[in-house]
Amino acid sequence: MSPVDIDDTNTPGPDDAESAADAAVVTEDAVALDADVVADPSDDVADDAGADEVLEEDDLYAEPKPQSPYDRPGRWYVVHTQSGYEKKVKQNLEARIASMGMDERIHEVVIPMEDVVEFKNGKKVVVQKKVFPGYLLVRCELDDDSWYVIRNTPGIVNFVGQGGKPSPLLRREVETFLQVKVEGVEAPPKRGKARLEYELSETVRVKEGPFADFSGEIVEINEDQLKLKVLVNIFGRETPVELEFGQVAKL
Repeated sequence: MSPVDIDDTNTPGPDDAESAADAAVVTEDAVALDADVVADPSDDVADDAGADEVLEEDDLYAEPKPQSPYDRPGRWYVVHTQSGYEKKVKQNLEARIASMGMDERIHEVVIPMEDVVEFKNGKKVVVQKKVFPGYLLVRCELDDDSWYVIRNTPGIVNFVGQGGKPSPLLRREVETFLQVKVEGVEAPPKRGKARLEYELSETVRVKEGPFADFSGEIVEINEDQLKLKVLVNIFGRETPVELEFGQVAKL
């Protein structure tokens, strides 16, 4: 029996074992790399979710945006009223709106007001004045019915517009006449120019002091210090005398 030749070409040797180990390490690295690649999208999603949470939280603390009266339903119109009866006419119109069921078409009736600084009895006081005496602003859906209700309200003379046709106000006009308010925040009062109790060249009477009962013409007004300069006739000669607002009175 002849000996069988053993072919050792397929028999793993030491070098083959080392190569297999290296291949296993490479495979493990590839799996780990793939795992990292798969994990990245989830990380991005988590980051995005966190960003959304931050944005939502920021939105909670964001300042409320002011609402313009121009953006409310309807259009703003000006109506002419009997001067001095604006408040009464406003009450009449609101009563007619309610009694005739026109709430859905006539939304709002406003007397534009402003805070004005005046000087009374030597002191600065803030009083409310009508911006347009003899006029009201009405926000409505203007049609034949709403026009009839408004136009025939006692005390209303007519709509303001060219050729007697009601003309809606522009945005800038509405926002000028009516302050833009922020929800939940009280708007500061609209300030007008100071209206002085006295005027230049006006003749006043001195009420107290060494020149009491003298009369004179106002030649200078210092509203910051609440003082006047009055030309008082002393012994036949006009002399400028500085007086406080509270020391003089109108004739």
